[in-house]
Amino acid sequence: MERRIRRLGIFMLLCFVALFVQLNVIQVVKANSLAKAKDNPRVISVARSQPRGDILAADGIVLASSAPSTGYFKYKRVYNPDTAVLFSQIVGFDSLIFGKTGIEAQYDNYLQSHTRSAKSLRDLLVNRTTTGNVALTISSTLQSQVAAAVDATNVNGSAPQAGAVVINVKTGAIEAMYGNPTYDPAPLSSPDTNIEKYAWASLNPKSGQSPLVSRTFQYGFLPGSTFKTVTSAAVYDHQPALAKLDVPATGCIALPQSDKPLCNYGHNGPNGPEVCGGVLAVTLPQSCDTAFGTLGMDLGGLSLTAEAQAFGFNQNIPIDIPGANPSVFPSGPAFNLNKPSQAYSSFGQQDVVATALQMALVAAGIGNRGVIMTPHVMRDIYDSSGTLITTYQPHPWLTATNPLTAAAVTSLMQAVVTNGTATGVGFPAAWNVAAKTGTAETGPNATLTNDWMIAFAPANNPKVAVAVVVPNQPGSSTGAEISGPPMKTILGHALAVTP
Repeated sequence: MERRIRRLGIFMLLCFVALFVQLNVIQVVKANSLAKAKDNPRVISVARSQPRGDILAADGIVLASSAPSTGYFKYKRVYNPDTAVLFSQIVGFDSLIFGKTGIEAQYDNYLQSHTRSAKSLRDLLVNRTTTGNVALTISSTLQSQVAAAVDATNVNGSAPQAGAVVINVKTGAIEAMYGNPTYDPAPLSSPDTNIEKYAWASLNPKSGQSPLVSRTFQYGFLPGSTFKTVTSAAVYDHQPALAKLDVPATGCIALPQSDKPLCNYGHNGPNGPEVCGGVLAVTLPQSCDTAFGTLGMDLGGLSLTAEAQAFGFNQNIPIDIPGANPSVFPSGPAFNLNKPSQAYSSFGQQDVVATALQMALVAAGIGNRGVIMTPHVMRDIYDSSGTLITTYQPHPWLTATNPLTAAAVTSLMQAVVTNGTATGVGFPAAWNVAAKTGTAETGPNATLTNDWMIAFAPANNPKVAVAVVVPNQPGSSTGAEISGPPMKTILGHALAVTP
């Protein structure tokens, strides 16, 4: 009996010690972090007893601001009804239940009410409570024009996931970025938590097609022949002799490790696949799949993967919006076990996934002599008195290739416009456009296509690069046919407003 009592006493003592340690961990070690935790009710209450800073478009239009609330909290977040849907996936929302997204989250430390540091004795005697107002690189006018061009592709609901990105080639500034579907952030920022819950449920349907996921920087698609720009760069960077390889003209080629041939566009049609071939200067403007399948296998998996990664694939894009997903290209060693994948991946099929942002960066990198600038949406931040706090300083992200390769691929992309797959788009000669179309087969039995176009202009001194993707189109369509019209519209507007 005494032994049992002794054991019980020791056990109770150990429990007391554990409780004492845990209390000290909570009250001492973790006290500061718990006090500042964003889900701490006291932190939420304090934050919403003060206004947040504004978020503004590049042309000065207020996109998000704070307004007095009649509920439990003194202030609520409101979004300009004229621009809320246009900018929702960039600005994000500020929810009591679901937290913050977009710019609201990225620059929360500036936007929330805070005490600015004292720079003089006088500052110690005045109220130093302030907020930061975040100005974006995106103007409401261009964003609206891009949205109209993208939405125009959604005829009879045929393109519910289309998107476009406009980026300044020299600075990396995102000038427009819009994808559908989109959403209204206002209900997610309601002081009424029941409204927030209902909005969240409606925006996350069981089908998985949530508009909370951007179709420009979070959700990727097969890039199709737009990826041939990367493969072309790989030729010049790794095996330049392949640029002069005269690939025999054919409609289909046999593939190792497969009894299924690789065929050109039209192989599902009544007239059979188109016949094409030649050297790179011919096959890129033609967008010849059999030629690029051959080049991809001759290059080797390691070279293909290295070039893709040099352009940003398999990496987190450092854009200042949370949640940007990397684009995907298979690893070089994996191709040794799957040579057909190597051939198809060389022109953006099978295991390649790219976001519109990624392909805009590919175009921008080629246009900028091989250097990809870091993409960003913040232009500058001012405090509530109008004093400049910080301005974004452009800087490179990647050196994807060298100037000679970039110039060679630029020439090929110019030929796409003058005598290749984009001749029918109707770009004015004065724009001097370099472009690449893309038609990636997808869906059951490859009955649908993702229709792409990437471009930059003017080719001799680029200002902007644009990517347009219109996924899941009827298999009879092409990248030039579907993505060409919005590309022409968007590129024209972007060139007009970019210095």
